[in-house]
Amino acid sequence: MTETQVRVLAADDHVLLRTALCNLLTRESDITVVGEAGDGPMTVQQAIELRPDVILLDLEMPGPGPIETVRQLRTAVPDTRVVVLTMHDDGDLVHALLSEGAFGYLHKSATREVLLAAVRSAVAGGTTLFTPQRTTAPRPPLPADQPDAQNLLTSRELEVLTCVAEAMSNRQIGRRLGITEGTVKRHLRNIFAKLEATTRLDAVNKAQSARLIGR
Repeated sequence: MTETQVRVLAADDHVLLRTALCNLLTRESDITVVGEAGDGPMTVQQAIELRPDVILLDLEMPGPGPIETVRQLRTAVPDTRVVVLTMHDDGDLVHALLSEGAFGYLHKSATREVLLAAVRSAVAGGTTLFTPQRTTAPRPPLPADQPDAQNLLTSRELEVLTCVAEAMSNRQIGRRLGITEGTVKRHLRNIFAKLEATTRLDAVNKAQSARLIGR
C-alpha cells in the first residue's frame, strides 16, 4: 500500500536555511516538498498553483507581513495548513497568527522531531505551539513517585505515545501496532485526557517527565 504523502511548501527568504529545511523534510518517506518561496507574495502564488497540504512559513520574509500573509493564504487556499517558523517568542504575535488560522507556531530552536510532529499534526487538524518560554516553563509534570503515575496509561497507550515521541503519524502508528487510525485517535484522546495535555508534544513531554516513556 502506498503511503499517503504530505505535500509541503517551504517559505523562507534565507536560501541556505530553506535548503536545509527541504533536505530534512525529504528524508521522510511520507513527506514531499512540492515547492519553495522566498517572500510573502511568492508564497501565496505558489500555494495557489501547488495546493500543498502544509506551508512552513518564515515570519521575516519580504512582503506584507506575517499576519497579512497568513490571512491571504487562508483565503486563497483554505484547505492548506500553515505552520509558522520564527526566531521570535512573542505571545501577542502567537495569538494573532493562531487567530488568523495558523496551525502551528514553532521557534527555530525546535528539534527535528518537533518540526516533523507539527507538520503531521497540522495535516490531522492539530495545533502545535513550541516556544522557548514553553520549553523552560512547562506545565508541572506528573511526579514520577506518585503512586498511580506508573499505572496512569495502559500498555497500549504507552505504545502509541512511544510512537508519537518518534514523530510518527497516526497512519504510521496504526501500521506499526496493527490497529486502525480511528483506534489510534481514540487512544490519543484518552492519553490527552489522562495527562491533561493539549498537543502531541505536550503529552510526550509530560510522559517523559514522569518517566512513563523513554526520552
